[in-house]
Amino acid sequence: MICRALLPALVLAAAGCASTGGGDPRDPLEGWNRGVYAFNDAADAAVLKPVAEAYRTVTPEALREAVRNFFNNLDDLWIGTNNLLQGKPADAFSDWMRFAVNSTFGILGLFDVASRGQLEKHNEDLGQTLARWGVGDGPYLMLPFLGPSTTRDTAALPVDWLADPVLTARPIALRNSLTAFRFVERRADLLDASRTLEEASLDRYVFLRESFFQRRRNLIYDGRPPRERPPVE
Repeated sequence: MICRALLPALVLAAAGCASTGGGDPRDPLEGWNRGVYAFNDAADAAVLKPVAEAYRTVTPEALREAVRNFFNNLDDLWIGTNNLLQGKPADAFSDWMRFAVNSTFGILGLFDVASRGQLEKHNEDLGQTLARWGVGDGPYLMLPFLGPSTTRDTAALPVDWLADPVLTARPIALRNSLTAFRFVERRADLLDASRTLEEASLDRYVFLRESFFQRRRNLIYDGRPPRERPPVE
């Protein structure tokens, strides 16, 4: 697997020789992005999807939910920090309370006790924080193994990784095991969504790109995005 810390440099280097095309103005590197999409699709079909399907087949749903809860609980620390940086202290406090409650009463996060106590689960990262600070998306990028992104979100990835308890876990063998386990678990959760993509009658690359932009916009505005202005003729 390509070292993820090198992905931003890889993308910038490839941008110099990528086709600009004449399609969506948000995707000036479409030639490069389609090539990476084809690579990701092949790698997923050959390795990632079969492993995820096997994991979902042999693992009871209750155990999968506990694993999902464990990793989601670790995410709440950085989510809370981003909520604070976005000027949402109440949400930040809720995120940190979720972590405290689930880490104790939820037995290291295996059980999501906090949600039962009306502590809402949020989804924030540094890319969303930069967007709330007024940083634009920048060109659309398809990253090897990681999938859809933008230049803004790609630039934020190294900080997200440094703040990730899984990627900073030691010893290295533990870090690698946790990273692989989380990757498989999250790919298993996307199996149904990937079937929808595979069955899409339109260009699957375009379908994925549009879905990505819609989801990111929804996340940035916490589910209440402003109405987009029609293009000026």
